[in-house]
Amino acid sequence: MGEFAIGQGVPRFEDPRLVQGRGRYIDDVVYPGMAHGVVLRSPHGHAKIKSIDTKSAQAAPGVLAVLTAADWKKSGFGELPGHGGLKLRDGSPMYKPRYPVLAEDRVRWVGDCVAFVVAETVAQAMDAAELIEVDYEPLPVVVSTADASKPGAPQVWDGCKDNICFVELIGDKAAVDAAFDKAAHVVKHRFVINRVTAACMEPRGAVGVYLPAEDRYIIHSPVQRAHPYRNEIARVLNVAESKMRVISAEVGGSFGMKTPVFNEAPLTLLASKLTGRPVKWMSTRTEAFLSDAQARDNVTEAELALDKDGNFLGLRVKTIAAIGAYLQNNMPAFFLNAGTLAGTYRTPAIYADITAVFTNTNPVRPYRGNGRPEAAFVIERMIDLAADELGLDPAELRRRNYISPDQMPFKTGLTFTYDSGEFEKNMDMALELADVKGFKRRREESRKRGKLRGLGISNTIERAAAPGTEGAEVRFDRSGTATLFSGSVTAGQGHETVFKQLVCDRLGLNPEEVRYVQGDTEEVFYGEGTGGSRSATMAGSAFLMATEKVVEKAKAIVAHALKIDAADVNFADGVFSSSKSNRTMTIREVAVDANSPAKLPATMEPGLFATAVYKAPVNNYPNGCHVCEIEIDRETGEAEIVRYSVVDDVGTVLNPLLLHGQIHGGVAQGAGQVLMEDIHFDATGQLITASFMDYAMPRAHNLCDIEVESNPVPTKTNPLGTKGAGEAGNVGALPAVANALVDALSEFGIKHIEMPATPERIWRAMRP
Repeated sequence: MGEFAIGQGVPRFEDPRLVQGRGRYIDDVVYPGMAHGVVLRSPHGHAKIKSIDTKSAQAAPGVLAVLTAADWKKSGFGELPGHGGLKLRDGSPMYKPRYPVLAEDRVRWVGDCVAFVVAETVAQAMDAAELIEVDYEPLPVVVSTADASKPGAPQVWDGCKDNICFVELIGDKAAVDAAFDKAAHVVKHRFVINRVTAACMEPRGAVGVYLPAEDRYIIHSPVQRAHPYRNEIARVLNVAESKMRVISAEVGGSFGMKTPVFNEAPLTLLASKLTGRPVKWMSTRTEAFLSDAQARDNVTEAELALDKDGNFLGLRVKTIAAIGAYLQNNMPAFFLNAGTLAGTYRTPAIYADITAVFTNTNPVRPYRGNGRPEAAFVIERMIDLAADELGLDPAELRRRNYISPDQMPFKTGLTFTYDSGEFEKNMDMALELADVKGFKRRREESRKRGKLRGLGISNTIERAAAPGTEGAEVRFDRSGTATLFSGSVTAGQGHETVFKQLVCDRLGLNPEEVRYVQGDTEEVFYGEGTGGSRSATMAGSAFLMATEKVVEKAKAIVAHALKIDAADVNFADGVFSSSKSNRTMTIREVAVDANSPAKLPATMEPGLFATAVYKAPVNNYPNGCHVCEIEIDRETGEAEIVRYSVVDDVGTVLNPLLLHGQIHGGVAQGAGQVLMEDIHFDATGQLITASFMDYAMPRAHNLCDIEVESNPVPTKTNPLGTKGAGEAGNVGALPAVANALVDALSEFGIKHIEMPATPERIWRAMRP
């Protein structure tokens, strides 16, 4: 298909619609007679609820309902799902707390849901919420991840004395201890990876509709996983999945945060059932800071053992990771990415000791990278610290320890087995792209302008497309045009474009005549959704399988029409032909015939369509090298990224334009965390950074042009040869930016600087 073939940088089909304001985000969903809901949230980090008086609120103008925990109990509905099945250090079951939709006897973070007010307008609901009288008895609070499990720390849950939810011990401890016993050098450091929030362009929201005639529910909400979400919310409501429809049209950013069932969606459904009206809840930006699940927030003590020549012998880490006040479903998945600690290196023995703790803060959940950026940060910072201690160039120390292509498949020292990759070549290409040879000259030029200049490298790897399944369907109609149904849900990545590109390339279709459908559980037959950099691999492979089924049936239809054998039918560029006939048929003509029983073999069912569910047997491992250059103003401590280069290996590149967009976005999020983003609570649990006036988001001027080149090494683990790309930018950026900062500050004897490296923090670090 020429310029629309796989591998071409096709611009996004979504963009004209979205930039003209014709998208359908959650706040665009309007039903006749729709009412509006507002959540009353806890003002305390931890408190007993002694009483709730809703009489004044119920009597307020326009109010249709005021729901509390007592009303929820009367409904017969259940609680929000939480993760289970893990263990504590002694092997006993993890502590799994209840997860009520509305707080009953206690609130556990500032933002905990206390009541839900439904009124004719948002303003009326907000006014009525202020009339609810709640008698709170404040309780002691713990917000520090490092302190949560210390003796005497306040208990978030009465049944959890030490605030420890679960412990994961991963790797071979004995082998690691033996490696350290024979080490010539041991490098140690403690890292604090701060808490951040997704800050999606589109805040969360939900529109709940109860259909009494059918005794069914519809929930509109921007989520990443429509079908699993339907299963989970049906369980919350104690109804069969067939009673629940989930519709997720546009999703204005998610990064993992919008995956689970939050409190507000089931509240809109109960409110709709009780009032007989559709009910919408929309988060404000400040409310998002108070109620969205947040991310990262862990403390790691790391040790790297090396021999006299700088070869890595062993790595051990001890991590305390925050959960927040409640345990969200799938939250603990971060430890499944602990294998990222192995990096691209031959370290034979690695051991990770991970403790998850409750704090009186927002729940924590997977966010772009989900443990990968944190693990990559630890190993890549440790390598730079080791290089400094051994007097080696950081690139040289990496070079001595890289896994080589001829060692593939390579089983690492911690859980992962890599199938392909050219890690040293990635770095060589990145160093050339970044013109590292000219860095000394650029550093000297910076000095003349009163600036410090530093260069940082990271060569990181991650697992993607975890073993699982994904569905796709290609369906032709009677006119010969096609509709694609995707189980994967885009949150801005460009799924419509790349899946159209794939199907049109394989079937020879005109993309302008292909419709794309996602996120509706009554239109899409099956789906697992988006997450973990899985869409290209999983949904892409499913669409490929579906096109193969379409072609197989189409060949049989053509053979019948041309009175030849199906084995003699060829297909290329959307046209069926045969050396046994002078006739040809286009895929569109075949699709039209497919809907005419008279033109088909007697035993063939009419219609040209195919569904496919792809099952991935193993992970794939995207990797790449980032090189960052930073300038720091000596007088103000302000840091500026002045050059950024990336060489990535995501296997087969389906669309380089979209790939570069994903890399750019990930770099922005990683750099944002290192330089400015920070969620901060005071000692009473009050969120200090509850707006963009206080929570610093990276803007265009905080970044430079990002140069991206690819070194694709296609994987054989899936039919397309793709490796995940969505999280790669973030995984590589966290350590690359941090390493560049430390390099710039090295003349002050600074070995490490914590996140976020704000101008004030840098300024203070430069002064004794």
